[in-house]
Amino acid sequence: MRIGLVFPQTEIGSDPYLIKDYAQAAEELGFAHILAYDHVIGANPASRPNWKPPYSHLDMFHEPFVLFGYLAGVTKKIELVTGIIILPQRQTVLVAKQAAALDVLSGGRLRFGIGIGWNPVEYEALGEDFRNRGRRSEEQIEVLRKLWTQELVTFEGRWHKITDAGINPLPIQRPIPIWFGGSDERAMRRLGKLGDGWFPLLNPDEKCRALIEKVRGYAKEAGRDPKGIGIEGRVSFGRGSPEAWSKDLQDWKSLGATHISFNTMKAGLNSASAHIEALRRFSKIAVTG
Repeated sequence: MRIGLVFPQTEIGSDPYLIKDYAQAAEELGFAHILAYDHVIGANPASRPNWKPPYSHLDMFHEPFVLFGYLAGVTKKIELVTGIIILPQRQTVLVAKQAAALDVLSGGRLRFGIGIGWNPVEYEALGEDFRNRGRRSEEQIEVLRKLWTQELVTFEGRWHKITDAGINPLPIQRPIPIWFGGSDERAMRRLGKLGDGWFPLLNPDEKCRALIEKVRGYAKEAGRDPKGIGIEGRVSFGRGSPEAWSKDLQDWKSLGATHISFNTMKAGLNSASAHIEALRRFSKIAVTG
């Protein structure tokens, strides 16, 4: 398994030097990747009675493409993973351009995780339709892969039209790998048909095992090799002890996980240095460098 980490979006702050120190420390400790969450805009729960979102306008989120453009320049080899970009609330061709540019400038280090999100407020603010986001994402993936692999594209679908045009430069990875978030039935079918990997936000238990088998079944139905779909689990610092972390690692390994991300968020760590120290502790049992 490749061992990476979750960038502590809402807790690391906005000092660019501390963000650089964090990324460079992660690379020096031997972590394989940095995974970042995505939210473009936060809503105010106070003006929305009975609405309890996991994040609000009070939570800081660095924009992943911009963040990773910065980190690409201050690191050398660590993989940059969006986990996930909320794809249907963004313009597809612009996303293709941004991702290709990041892949080029990082030397082919982008792994592109996508999902459809949960927050209609973001879709409203960005001028996209929340109601058809799942169906539209399938066409978006087709368009992305064409733009990443072909000099010129002609495409006319339900939501996209491109006439003999293309992006330049093309990415180093052709195409950039696309991983999926989500765990409902429609997301599982979409993943089995189209995805290069999956981020299950689940515990490594029998429920998760059953969903992994379901994904593999959908991949077979689509004529794909299920072994080609990666699985990335999470291990939480908040579990509290090296013994608990080791157990989670072994449980994910038994489920066939190809990647793990160590998450230090929501564990009471109030500084970049505290997050770095948590990485250092975990690296002693999980990362060989």
